[in-house]
Amino acid sequence: MEIRTLHYLEGARDARGIAVVIDVFRAFSTACCLAAGSPTAIIPVADLSEAYELKRRNPQWVLAGERGGRIQEGFDYGNSPSAVSGKDFTGKTVVLTTSAGTQGLAASYRHADEVVTGSFMNAAATAQWILQRKPETVSLVCMGWNSCEPADEDTSYAAYLESLLIGRPLPFSPIAHFLKNESTTKSFRHTHDDPGAMRSDLNLCLSLDKFSFALKYTEDPRPGLVPVHPVSA
Repeated sequence: MEIRTLHYLEGARDARGIAVVIDVFRAFSTACCLAAGSPTAIIPVADLSEAYELKRRNPQWVLAGERGGRIQEGFDYGNSPSAVSGKDFTGKTVVLTTSAGTQGLAASYRHADEVVTGSFMNAAATAQWILQRKPETVSLVCMGWNSCEPADEDTSYAAYLESLLIGRPLPFSPIAHFLKNESTTKSFRHTHDDPGAMRSDLNLCLSLDKFSFALKYTEDPRPGLVPVHPVSA
């Protein structure tokens, strides 16, 4: 199995095999928490205007996401795992749009065989699901800050997931300590107005293996994130 680490939208467009689109802070941590609330669908979109248009045509749908780390006007939720964690989304369709993560999904889908999301909250399930697919190539796409700047959390996740895939797991505690206390790369922590909510989001994003599903992106019959469970041994 060849494992490639790529970056930003250019990397997403170059993804082959199984693509793991990585956005730890916070898009795909938020997506995990949304999926745990059992929505009818999670529709990730790249363009803010598309999100607003979907809401206009479907007023009952839920809007979640951000630009520049901040919730947008008219949105029900920001890109915040703590804001949606524990919420019941049964019977609801959620539209998610973010500055980085959702931008990479459709771009990766062009040439990759399959696309899943990357977050520490479901890292083990994602690794197990990938291994069961027996791919020749895995593309780890670090989306970074705004799809154009490095982000320690995404590169740390890529290294951690690779360690699971090759059967030599890295210890997680040093990674979490570094990201909580030492990383200086730009993230939502530099734009958040509420320190309490910021800490809650940070802690959730670093809740290792909170969920037992991977999140697969599909465009058939429409764009969506679907929980998939590894086959039990």
